[in-house]
Amino acid sequence: MNSDTPLQLLGGLTAREFMRDYWQKKPLLVRQAFTDFESPIDADELAGLALEEEVESRIVIEHGETPWELRRGPFTEETFGTLPERDWTLLVQSVDQFVPEVAELLEHFRFLPSWRIDDVMISFATPGGSVGPHFDNYDVFLLQGHGKRNWKVGQMCNSDSPLLEHPDLRILADFEQSDEWSLEPGDMLYLPPRLAHYGVAEDNCLTYSVGFRAPSAAEVLTHFTDFLSQFLTDEERYSDADAQPVSDPHQIQHDALGRLKSLLNEHMGDERLLLTWFGQFMTEPRYPEMVAGEALSEEELIDSLEQGAIIIRNPSARMAWSEVDDNLLLFASGQSRLLPGELRELLKLICSADALHAENLAQWLGDEASLELICELIKQGSLGFANE
Repeated sequence: MNSDTPLQLLGGLTAREFMRDYWQKKPLLVRQAFTDFESPIDADELAGLALEEEVESRIVIEHGETPWELRRGPFTEETFGTLPERDWTLLVQSVDQFVPEVAELLEHFRFLPSWRIDDVMISFATPGGSVGPHFDNYDVFLLQGHGKRNWKVGQMCNSDSPLLEHPDLRILADFEQSDEWSLEPGDMLYLPPRLAHYGVAEDNCLTYSVGFRAPSAAEVLTHFTDFLSQFLTDEERYSDADAQPVSDPHQIQHDALGRLKSLLNEHMGDERLLLTWFGQFMTEPRYPEMVAGEALSEEELIDSLEQGAIIIRNPSARMAWSEVDDNLLLFASGQSRLLPGELRELLKLICSADALHAENLAQWLGDEASLELICELIKQGSLGFANE
């Protein structure tokens, strides 16, 4: 994608202009980001997903048994029959993993790293339906799919912003409105992290939320140090072989901190290990149980492709790749593989192609390393045959 081409999705801005002026800085309203948009899923189909065990769903009822009552799915058909006529919202996570037409919408956001995209959540709301004024710690694009929703934006927030007392929802106690818009199908609102926002349905409406992964500093430190510990022996410890006699045995001298920092920097500064951890962490599937495959031999793979088999990415799988020295690292569903640099174009194809088949894999079918890689990804479950 040319970063200097004006995009309708961004209201005529180029990707470069959007990233420079808006991304993680300020909101952007785009009228008709998707012209004549027709939602690939309707309210009944969304409710049907919320009946499934493997689908993560919630219902928020503003005036329920308690204020802002939260119910968690899976639900039953009877659940929807007992809801009030207005002021409630159904939210379904990761609809892109279950509805291919919803996943196709993500192609419009390829000016951003795919490994940063979390999921497409879709909400259905009755008139007055809302989840209250709140803020998120990640970027989000809010695409109106059906009906109308009123959006208000307010102040920048942080962990000190006062919240209502609620066991599950983070609803702001104070909302300082600065702008207000009514969005119709095809309109889209981009919001940077920590900006207070408050959406209220004007009629029965569907809203698509394209959210992004943004690990917190606490997550990075916790998970990376856990990852590092796998490679450290018990003999690697704090040491002070160059220490001088002390005048006060109870005082911790600053030179001790210097030795401690050196011990940490020796390992925390290993860029290859940091890259390996980061790639695995950012490609961990939201639903790991949905990423599973079966072993097959290289001969079986070739036979299947020659008979017209189509290989596709598992909708629940995540993939990315990077360079390390003269080699490549492929990250697939929380795992990593070191591969020779000659497989660069194959990795790019695997990560980007809608489908793999005998034609676009032709130049690699005679290469053992390439066949082994594809077989491993099928066994892992990141890839699979389309007819299965």
